[in-house]
Amino acid sequence: MVITSKQNKSFKLWKNLKLKKYRDAHGMFLVYGKHLVDKAKEHQAILEILTTSETDGYTTLTKDLMDDLQQAETYFDLLGVCKKTNPKIDSPKVLMLDDVQDPDNVGALIRSAAAFGFLHVIVSLKSADFYNEKVIRASKGAIFDVYLERKPLEEAIQSFIKLDYQIIYADAHESGKASKTRKTVLILGNEGHGISDSIKALADQSVHIQTENVESLNVSVAGGILMYEWRKI
Repeated sequence: MVITSKQNKSFKLWKNLKLKKYRDAHGMFLVYGKHLVDKAKEHQAILEILTTSETDGYTTLTKDLMDDLQQAETYFDLLGVCKKTNPKIDSPKVLMLDDVQDPDNVGALIRSAAAFGFLHVIVSLKSADFYNEKVIRASKGAIFDVYLERKPLEEAIQSFIKLDYQIIYADAHESGKASKTRKTVLILGNEGHGISDSIKALADQSVHIQTENVESLNVSVAGGILMYEWRKI
């Protein structure tokens, strides 16, 4: 099939998927490049594959239509239209993000979460969208490997307390003595303001990374280090 018109109904939908409200409304999103298309295929998330070259089983677009679907400086001639598949995973390690708003940070943290066994990731309502193109790209496709939820964190924390998880949060200055053998929820805070007081009040302990010469680390770097420390639960 070859699509040549910007008035084509399917093309209009795909272009709209660059915006969160349409991704939410349709339960669909775009991925760019062979690696992410292959990853989406692996998880049975692909609805359609788009390219400008006529390839069996793919939908062909004219160059100007493909141009309209681009979102990054790097140009991709292979796009996947995906459905949001999000199988539930019961994980002994859970990552929570309290208003982490930079898509690159959220994507990098999801990648580290998948790498170190934090297979359940929960973000607050003000955190970056999981299906933002920058998040997907920074995650290197790890969004397909973890269970993703967006919800009020206080509500989520209360449910994990009932399941006997320890609740810990990263702090640039203070550190308690958190267990590395219990089921754990690790909370990381906003890039500028850290963890909100209402979240701290529900937690068991804070954890701290000792640094020299700098006061604190980027949230995605700190999160990667802490998840590595708790990888053996």
